[in-house]
Parts: sequence; structure tokens; C-alpha cells
Amino acid sequence: MNDVKIIFNREFKAYFYSPIAYVFSVIFILLNSGLYMFHFFFFGNADMRAFFTQLPLTLGLIFIPAISMRLWSEENKLGTAELLLTLPMKIEHIVLGKFFASFVFYLVALAGTLAIPVILLILGRPDFGPIIGGYFGAIFLGAFFLSVGIFVSGFFSDQIVSLIITSLSCGFLALIGWQYVPMVIDGWFPGLGEFLYSYVGVTRHFNDIERGVIDLKSIIYFLSFTALFLYLNAKSLERRKH
Repeated sequence: MNDVKIIFNREFKAYFYSPIAYVFSVIFILLNSGLYMFHFFFFGNADMRAFFTQLPLTLGLIFIPAISMRLWSEENKLGTAELLLTLPMKIEHIVLGKFFASFVFYLVALAGTLAIPVILLILGRPDFGPIIGGYFGAIFLGAFFLSVGIFVSGFFSDQIVSLIITSLSCGFLALIGWQYVPMVIDGWFPGLGEFLYSYVGVTRHFNDIERGVIDLKSIIYFLSFTALFLYLNAKSLERRKH
């Protein structure tokens, strides 16, 4: 696992050399905090339901695509991907190193929103059960979306293209987890919307955890899909190597 650590250190340090990472981290924190505080002062609810409701879209459409787009696309553009793949390292270890680096960076950005529950504690008496559940779900949600982003990034040398495709992919996964979207799909293709909602849509499973319902099915869903996209990324790179 020393190879994973080497790649992790390389990729994690790279985030702090890039102004893009700082810019999107600030945007992520300010956007989510700003939208939530508007809801808080407008409706006066001392909970974070509105924050976690918007999180799948703000993560999937903006932040995760922005921090994952460079992971392989930059390597492809510079021609260092082929060099990296020829090193005496397992491809799986390279993929895991990149994934963990982006995941830890995501956790750092997510920690920037912890000011919200602190403010709620000062202003009122929030129920911390759903708040803890929401952050717990956000960890799984971010890991899943990052695995999608890394997988997509492996196919492109243009970071903007990678960002757009990842944004569309994660946005789709988030939207089909909202019940009204599958209902529209069922109107066109009977049964398809319900299937996508039950087995593919990410928001439904995230909401279960956010409400404090730690359902084993939702945990398995996130872990399975995260592992699947990391596996697919490793396999696609292995084909390039040979």
C-alpha cells in the first residue's frame, strides 16, 4: 500500500498548487452556506434539512466535477499518464491514491460548512441527530460522485470536457433520485422511472441516511457503486497499458 501513499501525496499536494481548487472550494462553501442561511432566516427553521436537500445537486453539478476533472485529464494532456502506467505500481493502487487524495480534499471543503451547525447551536436548539446523519451521508455521497468523476476523467485530455460530462452524469444520478423525475420518465417509458429511482438514483439513498435511517441497503448502494466506478477506471487504464 506504499504505492497508494506515494500517489496520494503527489495528488493531494497538487490541489494546493492549483488556484482552481481554492476557487471552487470557496464557491462550494459560500454557495451552500448562503443558500441555507437564506432559507434559515426566511423560514426560521433551526435544522439543516434545506442544506442537505440541495447538497446532491451542488456537489454533483459543480464541486465534484471541478476537483475530479484534472485527476486523469491533466495526465492525458501532458502525456504523463502513459509514464505513470509504466511505473512498477499496480494500476489499482494508482487509482486508489488519486481517489483518496480527492476524497480527503473534499472532506476538507465539507468541513468548511461546519460553521452552520455551530451557528444553529448559538441561535437555537437544533436536533443534532439528522445533522450528524446528513454529514455521514455526505461522506458517502462525495465518495460516490468522486468515483464517477475519476472514471470519466480517464477518457479525456480536456479538463473542461471531463467537468461537463461528470456534471451531467452526477446531475442525472441526483435528479432521478427525486421522486417526481422518475414519475415523468414513467409517463414516457412505463416502469423505467421506478427502476431508476429504486436502484440507481442517489438522492433517495442519501435522504434515507440524512434522516437518520442508517439502512444497510443505502450503505451497500454507495459502497458498491463507488467500488464499481473505481474498478471500471482501473480496467479502462489497464486496456490502455496493453
